[in-house]
Amino acid sequence: MNFTECSLGGAFVVDIVPAVDERGFFARSFCAEEFTAHGLVGEMRQCSLSFNARKGTLRGLHFQVAPHEEAKLVRCTAGTVFDVIVDLRAGSPTRHRWFGVELTAANRRALYIPKGFAHGFMSLTDETEVFYMISTAYAPGAGGGLRWNDPALGIQWPLQPTVISPRDAAFPLLGAAPAL
Repeated sequence: MNFTECSLGGAFVVDIVPAVDERGFFARSFCAEEFTAHGLVGEMRQCSLSFNARKGTLRGLHFQVAPHEEAKLVRCTAGTVFDVIVDLRAGSPTRHRWFGVELTAANRRALYIPKGFAHGFMSLTDETEVFYMISTAYAPGAGGGLRWNDPALGIQWPLQPTVISPRDAAFPLLGAAPAL
């Protein structure tokens, strides 16, 4: 795997290195030892799927508060999404900055999201599916979020959302978010 650090310290774009032959290819998409060698969380305790029927579906920006913060490895397994993270770590030099990357089933790229980040995505095609590997089991009541269109963040989403949950649409602005 190739690990490329993002502009937000501790976050990485992870690309597979396929071994190609006449059948197609084979590649590792996760290796605990390689993640640990890069200083990343190597133990993932939960996997989840998100299916999104319509282009323009926006999910997020979500986070978990202490002591339930999550590191995630996110990959688009069908369609295309624009995946976004926001650094909420107290004392981080990139606190309150965002990073976005297009994840597609075709590019097989993943985004590693460290603890202390908010995360969200927008589907750019119909029938998208996102696969999450998560370091911590979900803790009801520990979840929070940020408003997707907060002017203080200035996230440049590629589309206006066509579908967003009432909960996500009502998340507070950045000033009300805790430092993680």
